[in-house]
Amino acid sequence: MPHGWVTGDDELGRHTRFRHDLRERGERSVLGVSCTTTMRDLEAPLPAYAGRGRHPKAPWQSVTAWRQALPGETWTHVTVRDGEKGPVEIEMLRRRVQTRIERKRTGPEEWLVVTRRPLTEDRTWEPRASRDATDQDARYRYQYYLTPTCVSDVELEEPSLAELARVIKAGACMEASVKRGKGEVGMDEYQVRPWHGWHHPMALALMAVWFLIGETHRGQQLTPALTLPQVRYGLSVLLLEVYCTPGVDDICRHVHRQ
Repeated sequence: MPHGWVTGDDELGRHTRFRHDLRERGERSVLGVSCTTTMRDLEAPLPAYAGRGRHPKAPWQSVTAWRQALPGETWTHVTVRDGEKGPVEIEMLRRRVQTRIERKRTGPEEWLVVTRRPLTEDRTWEPRASRDATDQDARYRYQYYLTPTCVSDVELEEPSLAELARVIKAGACMEASVKRGKGEVGMDEYQVRPWHGWHHPMALALMAVWFLIGETHRGQQLTPALTLPQVRYGLSVLLLEVYCTPGVDDICRHVHRQ
């Protein structure tokens, strides 16, 4: 499937081998990481040289401790898109860093992306994969992401904050759709493991979610919402349009109308 980015929460981003494999495959990614992630700021001023031995490097520290030492003017306000209740906005920053990988080895250069939003915002649909996925202070909640600076030995152009914000928000919308699929169309009820036995039910479930979201938006536009029989009928027509084989479409539609 053609795509530009791979995104996921900290349950995926915490696996350094997974991030490595994505880089080797040439995939651009934005993956969440824990607030306890150890990092080195490669853009910070270096400590003074004592005159002997190796030149010092920036110290290792957790992303939370590093973030707490930032000046207030570091943050940039980004408007992602227009939403149903007004503009979708986010505050964020980006910094070139290194992180620790397996056995406390130094990892490759990456861009650390930090987002923050006021605690007063009602964003219950945004995913929170684990207890250490976010941290907060008296006013804001913070989340942390890593995106590669190099894939398949090819140096990448620094992504804009607007593009990173778009990918991060798109990931949150995908999580919300999957959550809705589990709650409303039984996406979590399938107990099959092989790919060929799994992707057909998942495709049908996602189509049902897409249909329900469309009907929700239609109802918000002062159009009467559909009844349950109408929803079932609409889904059956949608499935016929997608899955009927060429040459027998007319027969399928005729049988359906009967």
